[in-house]
Amino acid sequence: MGMDDSSSEKSIISLGAWLQSPAGNYVRDWEQARLEELTADIFGFNATQIGLPQIETLRGSRMPHTWLTDTNLPADGHDNEKRPLVVIQEFEELPFETASIDLVLLPHVLEFAEEPHQVLREVERVLIPEGQVIICGFNPWSLWGARQALGRMIDAHFLPEEGEFIGLPRMRDWLKLLNMEVGNGIFGCYAPPFESEQWLKRCAFMESAGANGWPVFGAVYIVQAIKRIKAMRLIGPAWKTKKAPAAAGVPATNKIHRQRVR
Repeated sequence: MGMDDSSSEKSIISLGAWLQSPAGNYVRDWEQARLEELTADIFGFNATQIGLPQIETLRGSRMPHTWLTDTNLPADGHDNEKRPLVVIQEFEELPFETASIDLVLLPHVLEFAEEPHQVLREVERVLIPEGQVIICGFNPWSLWGARQALGRMIDAHFLPEEGEFIGLPRMRDWLKLLNMEVGNGIFGCYAPPFESEQWLKRCAFMESAGANGWPVFGAVYIVQAIKRIKAMRLIGPAWKTKKAPAAAGVPATNKIHRQRVR
């Protein structure tokens, strides 16, 4: 993507600010509702959200230990007892032990990371076997994706310009390369990219119509994947019992046959 660490950090901060806008609230409300449903049925002990604290991805989780992992210090008024924070230098290097976390949430972090593949590799490393990752992303094959592409051409950006939309098929391929079992994904937010809350509400009827008629064209998607460990098979020493050599000049099969007919 060609971004340095500072530009990557600034762009995701800009996305956090955008989430306070009417369009951002629209996306945040849909994602939080879906994530609350998904995480309620995932059991374990340790779960973390990486980045973008404006979206409460673990609001429905029943795990006893949940926290936020972010590159920024908490805002004023942050309740660290209710939502503990781990501050890191970069998303590409997580300060957790290998195979120590049951669930990782990535809300739009990959779209603004300098090395999204490395972020995913780190997530795979820290997940326990059968651990899960849930990713939120903007869909490039939507009206919002088209609006973002047009904004780059005319220098009138709808979302922070540094973000790179990653389509669901591409995201699924990345996860499969890490031996993750990937779900189908769910799409949402079918209203056009309006900046007005009034117009977004007028298009509320498009949610059910889009989900039934053109589901893959939602503005955002959520995809879930499970870390699978291939079954290992113990292989013993390659010891073989030596067979007695066949008589010189007589094939072994012929010798056996002669012994049987005597």
